[in-house]
Amino acid sequence: MINDHHTYEQLKIITSPENVMADEYLHNHTYTRLGGKADFYVTPETYKEVQEIVKLSINGNIPFTMLGNGSNLIVKDGGIRGIVLNLGRLTAIDADGTTLVAQSGARIIDASQKALSHAFTGLEFACGIPGSVGGALFMNAGAYGGEVKDVLESAVVVDAKGDLLHLSADDLDLEYRSSNIPDKGYIVLEATFRLEEGSYDAIKAVMDDLTFKRESKQPLEYPSCGSVFKRPPGYFAGKLIQDSKLQGKQIGGAQVSLKHAGFIINLDSASATEYINLIHFIQNTVKAKFGVNLEREVKIIGEDLGV
Repeated sequence: MINDHHTYEQLKIITSPENVMADEYLHNHTYTRLGGKADFYVTPETYKEVQEIVKLSINGNIPFTMLGNGSNLIVKDGGIRGIVLNLGRLTAIDADGTTLVAQSGARIIDASQKALSHAFTGLEFACGIPGSVGGALFMNAGAYGGEVKDVLESAVVVDAKGDLLHLSADDLDLEYRSSNIPDKGYIVLEATFRLEEGSYDAIKAVMDDLTFKRESKQPLEYPSCGSVFKRPPGYFAGKLIQDSKLQGKQIGGAQVSLKHAGFIINLDSASATEYINLIHFIQNTVKAKFGVNLEREVKIIGEDLGV
């Protein structure tokens, strides 16, 4: 574990001392309620602070990890070494004409609500996605037939060297549940969405319908990472899991949801290891029964205990 007093002091100089926590349990910051400690958990307030933290990690050879808001993520029980960055303090959302500019720490749900308030159409699909704006770009998030790729115009990012870049949507190689953001080492700071004028009542009706569908079909009453698997070509992941008789299957405190087979819930103080083992069990069972490879949509990061 990195417990470098100098790094701690440097981080407190870059941003406010209250924005830097040492030995912080990441299960406090993930939707699954899983994850060991981060050496340094940092929540900067400006783009400049993000740049300076990246440069500190480079110059000090300190491991660096972007956490996002922890919604589509499993952090292992051993936690994460070095600096873990969360942009949850960057939450501004502004409208200009039919353009919506949202900082990366804002929830994509809140961006869709802001669009509704201006009667802008295009972001209705995002009204139930629990992730941040930055996380939505990272994985080209989508639901109910829409995806970020459909409405994203541009983004502001910090690259792996700490430089600020203004990129077009095409620069991000957005594909089904993927982008080049992880490969390039980009940190998304801001997204600009190009929307269209619409009818407030019609937009609200669509969002209300999607919210009802989500709340009635998804196990939102338990901690989870959302949809665990990508949709395999020609199939539905949840249907394959259900047809494999795996609903209710439990390893430790992790369980395949009885409400929606595509979800794994933290039913009873699960460890990340139990959660991950259940993912592997599902993949192996579906492969054996149907010959279909289920690819994870959720990201797994961090170290195992004892590493």
